[in-house]
Amino acid sequence: MNLHNAVFLKSAVRAGEFLENDRPAVVFAGKSNVGKSSVINRLLNRRNFARVGSAPGKTVHVNYFSIDDTLYFVDLPGYGFAKVSKAERDRWGELMEQFFRVPERIGLGVFLVDARHKPTADDVNMARWFLQSGRPFIVVANKHDKLKKSEYAPNLALIRETLALPPEVELLYFSAVKGEGRDALLSRITALAEQ
Repeated sequence: MNLHNAVFLKSAVRAGEFLENDRPAVVFAGKSNVGKSSVINRLLNRRNFARVGSAPGKTVHVNYFSIDDTLYFVDLPGYGFAKVSKAERDRWGELMEQFFRVPERIGLGVFLVDARHKPTADDVNMARWFLQSGRPFIVVANKHDKLKKSEYAPNLALIRETLALPPEVELLYFSAVKGEGRDALLSRITALAEQ
């Protein structure tokens, strides 16, 4: 799979605009400030391919990227504390609910959490949805570079416990800044593309 052959396809603002399953989709989900766009950029080794902003909540639509005409990367709107109006947050929430109503849209979920903190109640709800959907997913603890080595194992254990992850759900550390974890995550994505 040629990661350099990556193009932005579209932003879906309503359910009727979602792309359906002509190829597998890797769906990136997580709270507003967890770094979904930065992780996508790191995976592709492109600086500003997916939109990155200084304030949380820059991704306001369901954004589709074509990767080597083989699969989609789907960047979902973040949930949580983005500084936007309640009406806009409600619009995002409805868009997310409509997306997740069809679990088959997801070939592989990449669920991002902050490696530094205990997952939020919204994170727990997202994990529960993934578990109930039966779709394969990986939990990616981003911002790993901001931890001390002594914090690695305890933080990973806290994330797994808080999200009630069964042993078969993989939990990876990742640093969008330094690239740690990139190869491990790419190998999971490549395996999906080869199915």
